[in-house]
Amino acid sequence: MIIIKKEDISKLTSKYKNNGLSIVFTNGCFDLLHSGHLDLLRRASEFGDKLIVGLNSDVSVKKLKGRSRPIENESVRSNNLLDKSFVDDVIIFNEITPKKLIEQIIPNVLVKGGDYKKEEIVGYNNVTKNGGVVRIVPLTPGFSTTLIINKSNR
Repeated sequence: MIIIKKEDISKLTSKYKNNGLSIVFTNGCFDLLHSGHLDLLRRASEFGDKLIVGLNSDVSVKKLKGRSRPIENESVRSNNLLDKSFVDDVIIFNEITPKKLIEQIIPNVLVKGGDYKKEEIVGYNNVTKNGGVVRIVPLTPGFSTTLIINKSNR
C-alpha cells in the first residue's frame, strides 16, 4: 500500500494489468474519514483486484469546499486511507476533477458514490470506450463530513 507519485502511475498500472489484475478507481476529498466513506471504499474494492484512490490535494479541496477545508491535510488523509486493508494505492491530485488521472490509469472499473447518472461521471467516456465499467454505490444515509463539522460547531 503506497502513495503513488504522478510520474509512477503508468508504470504501476501497467504492472497490475500485465499481471492480469483489474484496477478499480474512485476519488474524493475523504476529509474526516467516516462510515460513509468506508462503505464506499469497501464496496469499491469488491469490484476488482486493486483499488486506487484519487485524493484531492489540499489546494483542490479548498477550491471545491471553501477556505475552511480540508480539516485534515492531504498527508493525514492519504495515510488514513492507506490504513484500510481494502485500499491498495493513493494518488494525490491538484485538479478539481480526476479526469487526467483517469485518462492515465484507464481503470477497469470507475466507482462513484451518490445519485449520479453514470454518463455524467467524470471519466465515464474514457473508461467505457476502453472496455471498462462505471459503478455507482449508494450513499450511506446519515454520514457526511459537512454534517460532522456542523455538529461539532454547535
